[in-house]
Amino acid sequence: MAYCIPNEITMKRKEFLKKTIAGGSLSILGIATLANNNNAEAHTIIENEKLGYNHLPNKEYKTMNTVLHKADTRGDANHGWLQSKHSFSFANYHNPERMHFGVLRVLNDDIVAQGMGFGTHAHQNMEIISIPMEGDLEHKDSMDNVAVIKSGDIQVLSAGTGITHSEYNKNKDKEVKFLQIWVFPATKNVTPRYDQISLNVADRKNKFQQVVSPNPEDSGVWIHQNAWFNMTNLSEGKELTYQLNNPEKNGVYVFVLNGNTTINNQPLNKRDGFGVWDISELDIKADTDAEILLIEIPMNNN
Repeated sequence: MAYCIPNEITMKRKEFLKKTIAGGSLSILGIATLANNNNAEAHTIIENEKLGYNHLPNKEYKTMNTVLHKADTRGDANHGWLQSKHSFSFANYHNPERMHFGVLRVLNDDIVAQGMGFGTHAHQNMEIISIPMEGDLEHKDSMDNVAVIKSGDIQVLSAGTGITHSEYNKNKDKEVKFLQIWVFPATKNVTPRYDQISLNVADRKNKFQQVVSPNPEDSGVWIHQNAWFNMTNLSEGKELTYQLNNPEKNGVYVFVLNGNTTINNQPLNKRDGFGVWDISELDIKADTDAEILLIEIPMNNN
């Protein structure tokens, strides 16, 4: 089955990228060039992008190092076939104070229209994790992988020396909703790899379910970075404590998928993001039934 992005939308995106690249304003975003494919964009983070904290501390919270990203402060992109909310600078959303949180570079909250999707495009030296929330997302890549991911699945693409892929909404009768997350790798120019697994969502009820780690032997998928992702579905009033795997070097970016929660005394609502560092644990309380993603990542890539 052939899918394509509408020509008008494709041309608008290509023209925007050409103009912006010519003006130099996208260089820090790492969108380096357009691939030869009519629907392709090559996303490559440039070598000299400085890694670090790159955000303003949460001035209202004095007891620890934090950054608060309320849901309505995210970048907003509506391309017709794609609606996306950007927690960090991406494409035409540029906020110099929200380039990344440590090695967490991208957290996009995407909704793709029926039968539509991302045409073939390239990535290099990036760990890309996709977490579908609703619907079926079809993946094809230059390593001859063809797969469909759905709610409960976790997908990882280690771009390494370079890979091209496409992603489409497999269904023509409903939207697909998924999180697209990019993490800077600890090691560059690795051999590209693709993996996906299906998890039992019931195993995260009122406890943490590890979905990403640095270790192939651990639960979840693995990536080339000292990062751990956990998900939990909490009942109202339930409390959990998350212990960091590497508190000396890592911080945690919490993304509330649904519901209301309080984390280390910070109230959070649906789609809020909360970054914390220089801590060893997080205290989490569900103020309503809540679904939460915790991303523990190095605050510097060295």
